[in-house]
Amino acid sequence: MEKKVVLFDLDGTITDSGEGIINCCELALRHYGLNVPSREEMRVFVGPPLHETFQKFGVPAEECDNAVDVFRSRYTTVGIFENTPYPGIRELLEALSANGNRLFIATSKPEVMANRVLEHFDLAKYFEMVCGATMDRSRIEKSDVIAYLLEYIGETKNTVMVGDTAFDVTGAASHNIPTIGVAWGYGKVEDMVSAGAYAIAQTPKELLELLV
Repeated sequence: MEKKVVLFDLDGTITDSGEGIINCCELALRHYGLNVPSREEMRVFVGPPLHETFQKFGVPAEECDNAVDVFRSRYTTVGIFENTPYPGIRELLEALSANGNRLFIATSKPEVMANRVLEHFDLAKYFEMVCGATMDRSRIEKSDVIAYLLEYIGETKNTVMVGDTAFDVTGAASHNIPTIGVAWGYGKVEDMVSAGAYAIAQTPKELLELLV
Protein backbone atom coordinates (compact mmCIF):
# COMPACT_ATOMS: atom_id res chain seq x y z
CA MET A 1 0.00 0.00 0.00
CA GLU A 2 1.45 3.34 -1.09
CA LYS A 3 1.63 5.87 1.73
CA LYS A 4 -0.01 9.25 1.26
CA VAL A 5 0.65 12.80 2.36
CA VAL A 6 -2.70 14.11 3.56
CA LEU A 7 -3.33 17.83 4.09
CA PHE A 8 -6.36 18.42 6.31
CA ASP A 9 -8.37 21.58 6.66
CA LEU A 10 -9.37 22.16 10.31
CA ASP A 11 -12.65 24.06 10.77
CA GLY A 12 -15.53 22.07 9.30
CA THR A 13 -13.29 19.10 8.54
CA ILE A 14 -11.58 17.99 11.75
CA THR A 15 -13.69 19.93 14.25
CA ASP A 16 -17.15 21.47 14.23
CA SER A 17 -16.15 24.99 15.20
CA GLY A 18 -19.25 26.73 13.88
CA GLU A 19 -20.88 27.66 17.18
CA GLY A 20 -17.88 29.60 18.48
CA ILE A 21 -17.03 31.28 15.18
CA ILE A 22 -20.61 32.33 14.49
CA ASN A 23 -21.14 33.64 18.03
CA CYS A 24 -18.04 35.81 17.74
CA CYS A 25 -18.95 37.04 14.25
CA GLU A 26 -22.38 38.05 15.52
CA LEU A 27 -20.64 40.09 18.21
CA ALA A 28 -18.56 41.88 15.57
CA LEU A 29 -21.57 42.64 13.34
CA ARG A 30 -23.50 44.05 16.30
CA HIS A 31 -20.48 46.20 17.15
CA TYR A 32 -20.98 47.94 13.79
CA GLY A 33 -24.75 48.10 14.13
CA LEU A 34 -25.17 45.74 11.21
CA ASN A 35 -27.98 43.29 10.65
CA VAL A 36 -27.23 39.84 12.07
CA PRO A 37 -28.57 37.23 9.63
CA SER A 38 -29.85 33.78 10.53
CA ARG A 39 -27.46 31.19 11.91
CA GLU A 40 -27.80 29.31 8.64
CA GLU A 41 -26.63 32.34 6.63
CA MET A 42 -23.78 32.90 9.08
CA ARG A 43 -22.34 29.45 8.33
CA VAL A 44 -20.30 31.02 5.50
CA PHE A 45 -18.00 32.54 8.15
CA VAL A 46 -16.60 29.08 8.93
CA GLY A 47 -13.55 28.36 6.80
CA PRO A 48 -12.69 31.39 4.62
CA PRO A 49 -10.54 34.30 5.86
CA LEU A 50 -12.66 36.54 8.10
CA HIS A 51 -11.73 39.81 6.36
CA GLU A 52 -13.34 38.69 3.11
CA THR A 53 -16.55 37.47 4.73
CA PHE A 54 -17.01 40.50 6.99
CA GLN A 55 -17.02 42.70 3.87
CA LYS A 56 -19.79 40.59 2.35
CA PHE A 57 -21.91 41.32 5.43
CA GLY A 58 -21.41 45.07 5.29
CA VAL A 59 -18.23 45.80 7.25
CA PRO A 60 -16.23 48.46 5.33
CA ALA A 61 -12.89 47.19 4.06
CA GLU A 62 -10.98 49.73 6.15
CA GLU A 63 -12.73 48.45 9.31
CA CYS A 64 -12.09 44.74 8.78
CA ASP A 65 -8.93 44.64 10.90
CA ASN A 66 -10.91 46.11 13.78
CA ALA A 67 -13.82 43.72 13.16
CA VAL A 68 -11.40 40.80 13.47
CA ASP A 69 -10.09 42.30 16.73
CA VAL A 70 -13.67 42.42 18.07
CA PHE A 71 -14.15 38.82 16.95
CA ARG A 72 -10.95 37.73 18.71
CA SER A 73 -11.85 39.57 21.93
CA ARG A 74 -14.33 36.76 22.57
CA TYR A 75 -12.93 33.98 20.41
CA THR A 76 -9.51 33.65 22.03
CA THR A 77 -10.98 32.96 25.49
CA VAL A 78 -14.45 31.53 24.90
CA GLY A 79 -15.34 30.91 21.26
CA ILE A 80 -12.29 28.82 20.44
CA PHE A 81 -13.59 26.09 22.77
CA GLU A 82 -17.22 26.25 21.58
CA ASN A 83 -16.04 23.49 19.32
CA THR A 84 -15.90 19.70 19.13
CA PRO A 85 -14.20 17.07 16.94
CA TYR A 86 -16.57 15.42 14.48
CA PRO A 87 -17.63 11.85 15.38
CA GLY A 88 -15.24 9.34 13.84
CA ILE A 89 -12.42 11.82 13.23
CA ARG A 90 -10.16 10.54 16.00
CA GLU A 91 -10.53 6.98 14.72
CA LEU A 92 -9.79 8.16 11.16
CA LEU A 93 -6.58 9.91 12.22
CA GLU A 94 -5.55 6.94 14.33
CA ALA A 95 -5.98 4.54 11.40
CA LEU A 96 -4.17 6.79 8.91
CA SER A 97 -1.26 7.32 11.32
CA ALA A 98 -1.01 3.62 12.12
CA ASN A 99 -0.70 2.88 8.39
CA GLY A 100 2.30 5.20 8.08
CA ASN A 101 0.66 8.09 6.20
CA ARG A 102 2.00 11.60 6.78
CA LEU A 103 -0.68 13.94 8.11
CA PHE A 104 -0.63 17.76 8.10
CA ILE A 105 -2.98 20.63 8.87
CA ALA A 106 -3.43 23.31 6.19
CA THR A 107 -5.89 25.90 7.49
CA SER A 108 -6.78 29.55 6.96
CA LYS A 109 -7.27 29.78 10.72
CA PRO A 110 -4.40 31.56 12.50
CA GLU A 111 -1.76 28.93 13.17
CA VAL A 112 -1.46 29.75 16.86
CA MET A 113 -5.20 29.18 17.32
CA ALA A 114 -5.18 25.98 15.27
CA ASN A 115 -2.51 24.59 17.56
CA ARG A 116 -4.55 25.52 20.65
CA VAL A 117 -7.59 23.69 19.29
CA LEU A 118 -5.65 20.55 18.38
CA GLU A 119 -3.85 20.46 21.73
CA HIS A 120 -7.12 21.01 23.60
CA PHE A 121 -8.71 17.99 21.96
CA ASP A 122 -5.53 15.87 22.09
CA LEU A 123 -5.37 15.70 18.28
CA ALA A 124 -2.03 17.46 17.71
CA LYS A 125 -0.14 14.18 18.11
CA TYR A 126 -1.47 12.90 14.79
CA PHE A 127 -0.01 15.73 12.70
CA GLU A 128 3.58 16.10 11.58
CA MET A 129 3.12 19.85 11.13
CA VAL A 130 0.36 22.41 11.57
CA CYS A 131 0.35 25.26 9.06
CA GLY A 132 -2.11 28.14 9.20
CA ALA A 133 -2.49 31.84 8.63
CA THR A 134 -0.13 34.31 10.27
CA MET A 135 -1.44 36.98 12.63
CA ASP A 136 0.10 39.72 10.47
CA ARG A 137 -1.85 38.37 7.45
CA SER A 138 1.31 37.81 5.41
CA ARG A 139 0.04 34.24 4.93
CA ILE A 140 -3.73 33.91 4.85
CA GLU A 141 -5.08 32.40 1.61
CA LYS A 142 -5.32 28.61 1.45
CA SER A 143 -2.99 28.50 -1.57
CA ASP A 144 -0.34 30.44 0.40
CA VAL A 145 -0.70 28.17 3.41
CA ILE A 146 -0.23 25.11 1.22
CA ALA A 147 2.75 26.69 -0.56
CA TYR A 148 4.45 27.28 2.79
CA LEU A 149 3.68 23.73 3.89
CA LEU A 150 5.05 22.26 0.67
CA GLU A 151 8.40 23.94 1.33
CA TYR A 152 8.64 21.63 4.34
CA ILE A 153 7.21 18.52 2.66
CA GLY A 154 9.32 18.98 -0.43
CA GLU A 155 7.06 17.32 -3.02
CA THR A 156 3.45 16.76 -4.03
CA LYS A 157 3.68 13.09 -5.00
CA ASN A 158 0.86 11.07 -3.41
CA THR A 159 -0.41 14.25 -1.75
CA VAL A 160 -4.12 14.91 -1.30
CA MET A 161 -6.10 17.74 0.32
CA VAL A 162 -9.13 17.05 2.51
CA GLY A 163 -11.52 19.91 3.18
CA ASP A 164 -15.13 21.05 3.36
CA THR A 165 -15.20 24.09 1.05
CA ALA A 166 -14.43 25.11 -2.51
CA PHE A 167 -11.61 27.26 -1.07
CA ASP A 168 -9.82 24.04 -0.10
CA VAL A 169 -10.30 22.62 -3.58
CA THR A 170 -9.05 25.67 -5.47
CA GLY A 171 -6.20 26.31 -3.03
CA ALA A 172 -4.91 22.78 -3.48
CA ALA A 173 -5.49 22.83 -7.24
CA SER A 174 -3.17 25.83 -7.56
CA HIS A 175 -0.41 23.39 -6.54
CA ASN A 176 -1.74 20.50 -8.66
CA ILE A 177 -2.97 18.67 -5.56
CA PRO A 178 -6.31 16.82 -5.80
CA THR A 179 -8.97 17.29 -3.12
CA ILE A 180 -11.45 15.01 -1.43
CA GLY A 181 -14.35 17.07 -0.15
CA VAL A 182 -16.17 16.16 3.06
CA ALA A 183 -19.95 16.52 3.25
CA TRP A 184 -20.22 17.05 7.02
CA GLY A 185 -18.71 20.55 7.12
CA TYR A 186 -19.83 24.07 6.26
CA GLY A 187 -19.28 24.26 2.52
CA LYS A 188 -21.69 23.11 -0.17
CA VAL A 189 -21.02 19.78 -1.86
CA GLU A 190 -22.06 21.19 -5.23
CA ASP A 191 -19.54 24.04 -4.87
CA MET A 192 -16.72 21.60 -4.10
CA VAL A 193 -17.68 19.44 -7.07
CA SER A 194 -17.83 22.48 -9.37
CA ALA A 195 -14.41 23.59 -8.12
CA GLY A 196 -12.96 20.21 -9.09
CA ALA A 197 -13.07 17.91 -6.03
CA TYR A 198 -12.44 14.40 -7.34
CA ALA A 199 -14.48 12.70 -4.61
CA ILE A 200 -16.87 13.54 -1.79
CA ALA A 201 -16.81 11.61 1.49
CA GLN A 202 -20.08 11.45 3.38
CA THR A 203 -18.51 10.13 6.60
CA PRO A 204 -15.03 9.78 8.14
CA LYS A 205 -15.29 6.03 7.52
CA GLU A 206 -15.88 6.66 3.83
CA LEU A 207 -12.99 9.13 3.78
CA LEU A 208 -10.70 6.44 5.20
CA GLU A 209 -11.74 4.07 2.42
CA LEU A 210 -10.92 6.75 -0.16
CA LEU A 211 -7.49 7.37 1.35
CA VAL A 212 -6.25 3.81 1.77
